[in-house]
Amino acid sequence: MKTLPIALVVCFVTTTAHADDAATKKKRLAELDAYWSRVAAAVKTGDFEGYKATCHERGVLVSGVRKVSYPLADALKRWKPNFDNTKAGRLKADVTLRFSQRLGDATTAHETGIFRYVEEADGKRSVEYIHFEGLLVKRKGVWLIMMEYQKSRATEKEWDSLAKKGK
Repeated sequence: MKTLPIALVVCFVTTTAHADDAATKKKRLAELDAYWSRVAAAVKTGDFEGYKATCHERGVLVSGVRKVSYPLADALKRWKPNFDNTKAGRLKADVTLRFSQRLGDATTAHETGIFRYVEEADGKRSVEYIHFEGLLVKRKGVWLIMMEYQKSRATEKEWDSLAKKGK
């Protein structure tokens, strides 16, 4: 019986594993894109319950800007009035995300990038750019954020540079 050279076997196994990884990555990124679209839609429409449903019950918010860390449930309580005001039409809010790195597998993800948050009320408009990291897990087929790390303020130039990279 003839055996295949070890280099050919390694090449076949590596290529097969890489093809599976590429398919898994493509599926994960499509799911995560849908997840972030749900987050953005909830912010834009003031859907507090919809937004809350994207968060893990034991999630953590880390703010590098404020130098604090606390349960995401507490952040949700703090953010709820803005959701209510958005839903009532007293506030317009919008969030857009761009990514510089997206790591993970079929059930975990670590997303790095910048989010742009725009708020309009009483004729005033504010725009914030924030470097962020998100740590997500997939439970029972649903992606949930475990940790949102709002690292630091970003600039519009940094935001624009991510668009040029196609991220």
